[in-house]
Amino acid sequence: MSRRTYFIDRGLGETRGGVLLDGRPERLLIQRDDDSPRLALGARLRARVRHVEPALGMAFLDLGAGDEASVSFKPDERPRQGEALEVEIRTEPRIGKLATARLIGPAQGEPVLLESAPSLLDQLQRLVGEGEPVTGRVARQLADEAEAEVLEVIHPLPGGGTIAIEPTRALTAIDVDVGERKGQEAKRVTRQANLAALSVAARVLRLKGLGGLIVFDMAGRGHDGAALMAAARAAFNPDNPGVSIGPISRFGTIELTVPRRGRPVTEILTDGAGRVSARTLGHRLVRRLEAEGTAAPGGRLSAACSPAVAEAAKPALALLAGRIGARFEVKGDPALAWEQIEVHAR
Repeated sequence: MSRRTYFIDRGLGETRGGVLLDGRPERLLIQRDDDSPRLALGARLRARVRHVEPALGMAFLDLGAGDEASVSFKPDERPRQGEALEVEIRTEPRIGKLATARLIGPAQGEPVLLESAPSLLDQLQRLVGEGEPVTGRVARQLADEAEAEVLEVIHPLPGGGTIAIEPTRALTAIDVDVGERKGQEAKRVTRQANLAALSVAARVLRLKGLGGLIVFDMAGRGHDGAALMAAARAAFNPDNPGVSIGPISRFGTIELTVPRRGRPVTEILTDGAGRVSARTLGHRLVRRLEAEGTAAPGGRLSAACSPAVAEAAKPALALLAGRIGARFEVKGDPALAWEQIEVHAR
């Protein structure tokens, strides 16, 4: 029987929490101090209708503080421009897409946050149930490992073979590769790889926070459709309600949809070009400095990184100075590679 546990790493300017499924990372939640609480999943707000698109059945909302969202409406419930509404954030924003909201009812007054979204701890406890979270140094290591897996494209399958997970604007494509998986009968080996791929992909998609249309390109041909459908239902059951799975096609593909809820973790960790963002690297820098400072209490610390990373790290570095003292120096060195971070104790 599968077992889920969870961890929380409370860093400086950033808190990371996650769920482990049989010891492997299944979910990663990241909250940063400068995230807007108005755009968090589950937040309730009083919003004002900024613009209405009757043909789309959609209204665009001013949430206040420069934040926006969209809300769908039925033809007989069309809101008026300038009207105040009470709403709840249903999906968080992602690249090129506004947050979406659920209409609760009419309201009075200016846009304001009425009720904050569930805390990171509340979210994790809802996913796992009973038990206490792992914290401290072990939690930090688990969060680092989860981040690393989120950023990978190729993921190994138990027993051999791999899957490649590549999101696009329209869908997420998953390619199953048998590779050098061992076995005497090719058809049996391929079947086992495909079944393993569904299970691994479901976990990794949850870890990456990816939803929407998912397309699997299964390995081989002449598939056992009933077995694959049963495996897909079991693998994606934790994502319900809202999962819809289609039968395997004559081209060897399986299409399914998974509800989008939180912002994809890949978007939190990367920039618009798909590389690890300066903010993410800035938090890595601060964690490295904090670890060195703890290992060498009272010692002077020096660090070097890309200038953009040094700039992005400034808010968290100020918090670090309050914790361990201003006994470190960070230099931005344009000669260093983008992800290169050097930390030394003196």
